Amino acid sequence: MSSDDSKRALRREFLLASLLVVAGLALSGVSLVALANRDVRVAQATQPLQSSPAAPQSGPAESKPGGERPTTPAPEPARPTEQAEKEGAKAALPPAPAEKIAPPIKDR
Repeated sequence: MSSDDSKRALRREFLLASLLVVAGLALSGVSLVALANRDVRVAQATQPLQSSPAAPQSGPAESKPGGERPTTPAPEPARPTEQAEKEGAKAALPPAPAEKIAPPIKDR
């Protein structure tokens, strides 16, 4: 290749690179202008929560340090009564298998 051909190719590649850089900068500028001019509004999907009047408490009483103990009894597991067992009612869960029950803890 002659010296003139290499200079011409170099000039063409430099021009193409310059055009690509200018096009990238122009696209970035247009995007920034579009973002700056955009009116930003945030939509709220649900209504804000409003406090409702306190409903009378029907659950167990809360324990307070130094106060009275709750008056409601603790819930018991759902087991059929002896009378129901005699009539054929079954427990909700079968008893644990023997391999799942640990031996008693020995005193040291």
